[in-house]
Amino acid sequence: MKRIGMLTGGGDCPGLNAVLRAIVRTAKLEHWACLGFKRGWKGMIQNDFEELTLASVSGILPRGGTILETSRTNPCKKEEDMQKVRETIKKNKLDALIAIGGEDTLGAANKLFKEGLPIIGVPKTIDNDLNATDYTFGYDTALNIATECIDRLHTTAESHERVMVVEIMGRHAGWIALESGIAGGADVILIPEVAVTADEICDHIVARHKRGKHFSIVAVAEGFSIKGEDLVTATKELDAFGHVLLGGVGDRLAKLIEKKTGYETRCTVLGHIQRGGSPTAFDRVLGTRFGVKAVELVKLNKFGYMVALKGRDIVEVPLADAVGALKTVPMDMYELTKIFAG
Repeated sequence: MKRIGMLTGGGDCPGLNAVLRAIVRTAKLEHWACLGFKRGWKGMIQNDFEELTLASVSGILPRGGTILETSRTNPCKKEEDMQKVRETIKKNKLDALIAIGGEDTLGAANKLFKEGLPIIGVPKTIDNDLNATDYTFGYDTALNIATECIDRLHTTAESHERVMVVEIMGRHAGWIALESGIAGGADVILIPEVAVTADEICDHIVARHKRGKHFSIVAVAEGFSIKGEDLVTATKELDAFGHVLLGGVGDRLAKLIEKKTGYETRCTVLGHIQRGGSPTAFDRVLGTRFGVKAVELVKLNKFGYMVALKGRDIVEVPLADAVGALKTVPMDMYELTKIFAG
């Protein structure tokens, strides 16, 4: 009887519980034991886990977040932590460890696999920026939430003849801002991949007003940098993976727009609203398919791979391919904003 460990690391997102449920239900068909490690890699370092049974995962499919909880713990930062991960795997006689996470969680998984540990990855991020997979679960839910929020901002912006700046998640890749902006009819869409000056943004808004459109919606990704200015951050402190905490570009932009144009401007920060709540049907199904495929790879002893969506197929790709580079917005996609924004 095999023993499978699993963890959820990094930022939470809708669909994580669908993956856990699928892994447990599929593994139980083989009469395998499943151990869920708490708070991501921290649980592996501290040997903190609970056994997951069919009863444990009953009813969790529509729940957001993760029943295993999560943290931004980097197990590769210290050699002693890497050794503790090895000891946890050995102590619990794990035949495989399924790491569910984004670039940082799976980057650590790839390093530990290279150290000889039996690891399989499952891609998770609302930013949809993981390479080697067409989509990550969590993205569709976040996209729909952001789109709904932009829809709601339209009526209040028009009523008050205001410019509404909506700050949307997206550190290095602007997928959510781009697609929710297009779907929600935003008038200006700003993403990390394309630098734009404050004057260019304001000129576009002024031109709208001259055409009789006395309100505007500006969708901006949190990782967007105003051309000629430094990246706006909430703090200068770095997390365990060397990232700064983003936040504040929406407020900075709103103040610049009001100062330069004279139009009343407000900022709305969606923040963790995009991460919370029940997953969409797409994310539930994708997470389920990922979980089933991960167990198949365990059965084949095919470690060092990540499950991925390619077209309509669930396939496996090397972990190294998934974390080698980020999947950012291509310029042909961004060109759509010039047609539909404004």
